Amino acid sequence: MKYTVETILLGVGAFLALVAAGFAEDRFFAAHMWVLFFVLIGGTIVLMRQVDFRPAVAGQAPQRQEYFDEVVKYGVIATVFWGVVGFLVGVAVALQLAFPDLNVEPWFNFGRVRPLHTSAVIFAFGGNALIATSFYVVQRTSRARLFGGNLGWFVFWGYQLFIVLAATGYLLGITQSREYAEPEWYVDLWLTIVWVAYLIVFLGTILVRKEPHIYVANWFYLAFIVTIAMLHVVNNLAVPVSFLGSKSYSAFAGVQDALTQWWYGHNAVGFFLTAGFLAMMYYFIPKQVNRPVYSYRLSIIHFWSLIFMYIWAGPHHLHYTALPDWAQTLGMVFSVMLWMPSWGGMINGLMTLSGAWDKVRTDPIVRMMVMAVAFYGMATFEGPMMSIKAVNSLSHYTDWTIGHVHSGALGWNGLITFGAIYYLAPKLWNRQRLYSLRMVNWHFWLATLGIVVYAATMWVAGIQQGLMWREYDDQGFLVYSFAESVAAMLPYYVMRAAGGALFLAGALLMAFNVTMTILGRVRDEASIVDAAALPVAAE
Repeated sequence: MKYTVETILLGVGAFLALVAAGFAEDRFFAAHMWVLFFVLIGGTIVLMRQVDFRPAVAGQAPQRQEYFDEVVKYGVIATVFWGVVGFLVGVAVALQLAFPDLNVEPWFNFGRVRPLHTSAVIFAFGGNALIATSFYVVQRTSRARLFGGNLGWFVFWGYQLFIVLAATGYLLGITQSREYAEPEWYVDLWLTIVWVAYLIVFLGTILVRKEPHIYVANWFYLAFIVTIAMLHVVNNLAVPVSFLGSKSYSAFAGVQDALTQWWYGHNAVGFFLTAGFLAMMYYFIPKQVNRPVYSYRLSIIHFWSLIFMYIWAGPHHLHYTALPDWAQTLGMVFSVMLWMPSWGGMINGLMTLSGAWDKVRTDPIVRMMVMAVAFYGMATFEGPMMSIKAVNSLSHYTDWTIGHVHSGALGWNGLITFGAIYYLAPKLWNRQRLYSLRMVNWHFWLATLGIVVYAATMWVAGIQQGLMWREYDDQGFLVYSFAESVAAMLPYYVMRAAGGALFLAGALLMAFNVTMTILGRVRDEASIVDAAALPVAAE
């Protein structure tokens, strides 16, 4: 009977969460168990409404589509939802820096809301985009249905549960209190289970493929899944004090802990925010412009050189610290070397438009994708440059780093995801085109302007900070106190919030546009003669 087993498991899980809440050894663990109970009981009620207790009719096989796209649809909706939430919290955080009175104790102060923002944007928005697009791409390029049946649903809903537990943990103060304010041990353990299921679904689909060739996008997705699993397990090794309490102790301490965290942190950038999204680039740009990848050989070189070099680059975050000098230099050297494969991928993505450059003018989705690749190229030049010790001595701990991160995250990850969503929405819901192409164009300009205002403001702010911190007078005393350097940042922080608000406005337009597309509405835009108005190619 459909969903019967899943309903029973959810009900049992809700009961166990209720028991754990009753026997919890601290209020933090109890709070999380109550969150888990209400989520699971809600899921049980939803599934109960879908359980079919009627016996199956003999000889009547259930209808089954060629591809398992229902989970992809949910993934697209979740991506849009968490994107708007993450960007909204980001604007709130930016306003808190400009106007400290907006810090609301204890749950909504900067220290708790900031990691909520970064995790919402990276893991909720970016993670759902990667899961949804990988499930879509691997089925099309393998010509096979998603492996594992309902295991795909477990991956999706299990990941949403992780997001809810992590987000509530940040606001309640239930974290490991390390560099990234990682969720506590039981949340990490749950994510590990979900991630292993994700690997089984993705790799299983490749193994049962009907297409002998494994398309390069799947190599990038697979590298992202496997490496993130390794990073997550090692970085979050911890010993819980008890199984009914939230407290745990990390397996690392001191400089070893710092190195482990930046090995994790920079490779989360390298494999979560780079490799996975490069897979999106290698599939969705050729599909949208209806052209093959410019150089398949270059894409293979790009893949192997990128994954080999990236894993060594983390120590460049620890220049001028207690980390041994040779390790700092190693990170710097590999970071500078990364510039070459990164730009090889950028060139491959841009040159895929050979013979179709007119689409940049006529198709706002292509325009968004091309701008994303341009930001990828800029960020992967700036990153290696900032890893050089002489530059790092000025940029480290300043808002220059914040500008660099957001030019890459908003410009590269954000825009390529938006382009993929605009490509997927009409196809998944069988619509002729998006509700409004003009809104896509407005979204492009709002997002681009927001990124430019944000990043340029932070670049200027960061350089000013670095120069103020290192300014000495004739007697060898610091000219500016730290408080004076903070006060000087006020206009920049206000501008940063304005840039973030523009980016958020574009995301709200996207949410409305996608919603209308799902509902089957089409806005009358007869004046637009646009290649994007027509289906690109049959899947």
